[in-house]
Amino acid sequence: MKNITKLGLTALAGTLVASSAFAGAMSVSGSAKITHASADETETQGNSFSNSKGISFSGSGELDNGYTVSTTYTMSNAAFSSSQVTIDMGDMGTVGLWNNANGAGINKYSDMMPTAGEQVWDDSDADDNGVPLHDNDNMLGYNYSSGNLGVSVAYVNGGSGTTDGGASDSSWVVTYQAMDGLEIGAGQGENGTTQDLQTIYGKYTMGSITVGYQMSEIDNASSSADEETTAYSASMAVNEDLSISVGRHSVDMGPGTTDEVSTGVSASYVMGSTTIGFVANSTQDVAGSAGSDDSYREISMSFAF
Repeated sequence: MKNITKLGLTALAGTLVASSAFAGAMSVSGSAKITHASADETETQGNSFSNSKGISFSGSGELDNGYTVSTTYTMSNAAFSSSQVTIDMGDMGTVGLWNNANGAGINKYSDMMPTAGEQVWDDSDADDNGVPLHDNDNMLGYNYSSGNLGVSVAYVNGGSGTTDGGASDSSWVVTYQAMDGLEIGAGQGENGTTQDLQTIYGKYTMGSITVGYQMSEIDNASSSADEETTAYSASMAVNEDLSISVGRHSVDMGPGTTDEVSTGVSASYVMGSTTIGFVANSTQDVAGSAGSDDSYREISMSFAF
């Protein structure tokens, strides 16, 4: 993985030295969202209404050799959220640097289940148990596709020093369009020296219906409490405006624990630049603790500018 990274950086540096950007353009887009959320009855709710907003600056330019350089900087609620710089090399793929964004590697494919809103474990599983992820702070990545085959590689030099012990993170995923409407993928990764990550998934789309199935594993080096995940979901585009989905996400938290099981339904209705969304998620035996349940309900209206 390190040799691949060095080779990619050398090629990238040579490309930048030999080329200059021209015909570039910048644009600004924004969003606003009003949300009514209902937490579990055992939790202190407070004000159930909230609003959020985001501003994104994006730009791109073409190099002398025909490559395209793109960048995006996103702010959410007046705070830094994410950024990325990518170089599209045409048939040779795309290289990039992502900061707080999952643009490559196993992070990009950590949960491939189709949904009309949010993943079924979102908000009710605060620790995102069973989701194979490593750090994405200034993450180098490479994405390539040729015909039905796709490859995605990620590398983080040194990690964040919190979840990975300060060691470097790396991962890869291979995808294949096996037949019309069917996509399969498999990948592995390392979250520093603390975790080994694995995932395999399949998605099939037929008409307006998409179904998905995914199995993931997180092997913890410091304990026998490995996490094994089984997830499946289905979504349907009722018409060009309305979509609905339902799913289940089960995590075996290791010896002496109870399986954590998250289920949920989502719906979204789009009217031009306005989207009305509904999410109802619940998690039983959170983090493998029997009887520790949580639920979350949300109705939202978002606007794109």
